[in-house]
Amino acid sequence: MIPVFYSSIDSPIGIIYIASTPAGICSISISVNEEIFFSEIKQLGEPVRDNKRLDALKKDLQCYLSGKRIDFKRYALDIPTGTAFQRKVWEKLLDIPYGETRSYKWLAEEVGSPKGFRAVGGANGKNPVPIIIPCHRVINSDGALGGYSGGVWIKEWLLKLEKHIL
Repeated sequence: MIPVFYSSIDSPIGIIYIASTPAGICSISISVNEEIFFSEIKQLGEPVRDNKRLDALKKDLQCYLSGKRIDFKRYALDIPTGTAFQRKVWEKLLDIPYGETRSYKWLAEEVGSPKGFRAVGGANGKNPVPIIIPCHRVINSDGALGGYSGGVWIKEWLLKLEKHIL
């Protein structure tokens, strides 16, 4: 069984749990209890608490959450779950610039499924590494926020953070 290194940080949006395999970041969980987080990472391998291995990511997340623009693309990802469609959506999310939003409809069109905006919303909800894969930047066509797995208030907070209006 492979090791899954994990740690956590306190943040303005609650405790953020992070996990990585030797190949890359595999999980970021916002506003879940520790028990749920552990049950998720146990499916990926043997949990090993390791603050040092995840120190750079923790610092970058803290900088991001304090309003600094951070390029998370430097981190390797190891996402062993997800359908081909979900992976296509997650890849496209990486193209949405910091501080900007796109609609679920736009995203559905971009991944070749113009009427699949509900499926796009479902893929966003299953994103295993929110913030790094910025699913919070996707909103309804009418400007409403839509859903967010950690809670809509977190999505709103992250969007305001990126526009520097907190």
